[in-house]
Amino acid sequence: MSRVLVLHYHEIWLKGGNRRFFLSRLVAAVKRALAGLPVKSVVHVSERLILSVENNMDHNLLLERLRRVFGIAYIAVAEETPLELPVLTKAACDIMVKKNPRSFAVRAKMAAPNFGMNSMQVERELGREILQALRARSSDVRVNLEAPEATCWVEIIPERAYVYTERVAGAGGLPAATAGRLVTLLSGGFDSAVAAYKMMRRGAHSVFVHFYGSPGPSKSSSLQVAEEIVSTLTPYQFTSRLYEIPFDGAQRQIVAGAPERYRVLLYRRLMARIARQVALAERALGLVTGDSVSQVASQTLHNLATLDYGMDLPVYRPLAGDDKEDVVRWARQIGTYSISCQPFEDCCPRFLPRSPAIFAKPEELVHAEARLDIEGLITSSLEEAKVVDFKYSGGEVRRQPAIPRRLQKLVLRRKTADGQIASQTHEGNLEQEGPRDRVEHAKADPR
Repeated sequence: MSRVLVLHYHEIWLKGGNRRFFLSRLVAAVKRALAGLPVKSVVHVSERLILSVENNMDHNLLLERLRRVFGIAYIAVAEETPLELPVLTKAACDIMVKKNPRSFAVRAKMAAPNFGMNSMQVERELGREILQALRARSSDVRVNLEAPEATCWVEIIPERAYVYTERVAGAGGLPAATAGRLVTLLSGGFDSAVAAYKMMRRGAHSVFVHFYGSPGPSKSSSLQVAEEIVSTLTPYQFTSRLYEIPFDGAQRQIVAGAPERYRVLLYRRLMARIARQVALAERALGLVTGDSVSQVASQTLHNLATLDYGMDLPVYRPLAGDDKEDVVRWARQIGTYSISCQPFEDCCPRFLPRSPAIFAKPEELVHAEARLDIEGLITSSLEEAKVVDFKYSGGEVRRQPAIPRRLQKLVLRRKTADGQIASQTHEGNLEQEGPRDRVEHAKADPR
């Protein structure tokens, strides 16, 4: 007998003719997650993956990495036996005697039609032998099919069988990078990190955009928090990119030039427009936010509809129907809870209005933006952005600065366009002036 890991998937079953594509991505993700470890082979057999490893390998390390591979329903450390009933029975009895439960059940899965027994017959045969072996040690052991203290799982496939008593839940969902790319607006709080995770779990690859302000005397910068969150999420998708965009200047212009009650909505609308440009540079298919309906004033249904007005990219809100307890539970599970609990300076709560709008209309925000140079703010924000790349390899996440060429080209095009617009506006103003005004302009211009 030898010890192997049995990996089960479930949703890939539903993919029909596309199953091969998703399965190949799952196998690649498993190999990538286990890079650097002594894994002998990863084989797909009868709708399950079988990992062969060195017998002295620490299975806890394997399980820790595999639990973050999207597409895996559960993982089991199993004993592999020949397809012979006496050998299989002895392995099952040995495992259960070592487990020594007060009650047990046997569950069999059959993928070998020529074995000569169906699953119920295997369960009865093994259950009888296991009961005798356990009662030799304690007479009060019993079979309990409803709520057993321990379960002996048996999987029979062509030429071999697997026996185990423990299952470890996998991440579920679909394999990483099978659904396209999205841009996540990452705040540093609980919500946006969980929202990113949920979309990553559906196969979407997330690019992160974080807007930050200057920290106050009692709090640290949100940049460190954002980088820690991205570092925690990267093992789920293997690579990540984080755009760090300063937002102080834009906030001050909004505070100075727009009605107070629309401030937060204008912050968020500008952030979405900047993120949209990042999505164009990254060739992403939409934006992701951590909005939960009516959690705060800016997240009422009216305001969310107004924020999306005029956007030509889908905005995904996977937490729309979740409450805070749901989100916190997810944050604990994925490892971002303690990071988001750190005190940091978030830019959105700055200059909060005393009475924020909760039923804003699109035309109201358009009117409020009339006095702002929105395109100029977008261009300057993108120009000041810093980019960090994260890569998960060999069980570690490494980060390094990045200079995306597509972003540079985008900023250059926007600056050129902004300059042309400014020049055309200036020329238009001169055309409306009289001869005396033009002479005054010429005197003022040192050229």
